Amino acid sequence: MLCYLAMIETEEERSKFEKIYIQYRRLMYTVAFRVLNNSEDAEDAVHTAFIRIAKNIEIINDDVGSLTGLMITIARNTAIDIYRKRSKQATVELTDDIEAPNTETNLDESAGCLEKLPERQKTILLLKYHYGYNNDEIAKLLEITPTNVAKIVYRAKVKLREYYEKEDVL
Repeated sequence: MLCYLAMIETEEERSKFEKIYIQYRRLMYTVAFRVLNNSEDAEDAVHTAFIRIAKNIEIINDDVGSLTGLMITIARNTAIDIYRKRSKQATVELTDDIEAPNTETNLDESAGCLEKLPERQKTILLLKYHYGYNNDEIAKLLEITPTNVAKIVYRAKVKLREYYEKEDVL
């Protein structure tokens, strides 16, 4: 943690960073590990994420609700960056004999619909369905009630269904 603190100028910002590091390190590791499925890569992702946080500590808000979503997003995006970088290094040339299956998916449209959701709904849906957390775990992470989590999930699903129908994704 000393290498991160050396990057931060004021004592107040160092204190804020320490609190963030202590409170969110394990959560960020879990998020990164679920993307990468490799403990060393997950550690690299968390390290890179904390470097980004240290460089931008002055603009990070202390509000717990938005801070949890921000930490999850930073960890996830950093892990995805590492995943993409690693997968580019391990590409294999396809021969003419092998053809990729011709499947038509609407993943781009689905991702676009998800991005239209409010940040809180998007975060909770990702925690629940992508990262596998249950309502009680999400409630503890975001410091809200499990009932509130269930309501937000329901509302997000309704909005997603509306977006899908408007864009004719279904």
